[in-house]
Amino acid sequence: MASSDKSPTETETILMALDQISQTIDVMTSVVGRLRNYMQQQEAAATDQAKDLKAEMRSNRTLH
Repeated sequence: MASSDKSPTETETILMALDQISQTIDVMTSVVGRLRNYMQQQEAAATDQAKDLKAEMRSNRTLH
């Protein structure tokens, strides 16, 4: 098989691999974005819960 016969096949293989890599990066970008949103929501919920707990602790204080 001459090298000129192999070139189109190798080129197609490389282009398919690059397309698959591009698709993988798109999926990973989406997953990272969803994880980032999840972490931000968890942080916001924890902050709200801490504020609620502090407010509850203040209201439960009894002066003697």
